[in-house]
Amino acid sequence: MTTTLALEAGYWSSLGRGVGAILCYAVLGLALMLLGFYAVDITTPGSLRQMVAEGRPNAVLVSASGMVSMAFIVVLAIYSQSGKLSEGLIAALTFGLVGIVAQVISVRIVEWVIGIDIGALLRDPNYTSAAAMVAAAHVSLGLVVAVAIL
Repeated sequence: MTTTLALEAGYWSSLGRGVGAILCYAVLGLALMLLGFYAVDITTPGSLRQMVAEGRPNAVLVSASGMVSMAFIVVLAIYSQSGKLSEGLIAALTFGLVGIVAQVISVRIVEWVIGIDIGALLRDPNYTSAAAMVAAAHVSLGLVVAVAIL
């Protein structure tokens, strides 16, 4: 008795397109998250990258929350395009760039309104509750921008 595995016509082509889409979105998502990190780094006093490398807990928390925020935006931009790769990539890029700008400006406004000295906060070798406030601002804004995409 022989068992034959039958695949639908076009299966391998469809699988290849799916793998290609995953790779394209992964590269775009990584680029946007890195760009978002550098946007936050450039707009904060001192080198955020260096503070993260040194293990400063507030810098790590704020950076991580910025990355999560950007991931929300990219994921919803991808989801909203219903499988259309070129439109999805353009939307993810556009919404990601707008999200970066909105995130940086809004977080700086929150810091100013609350009276947080972000430079001192990020350099502090000890965790402070103000870092949680800044991290929450990053994540909250990321969710707002992400849902606005839908």
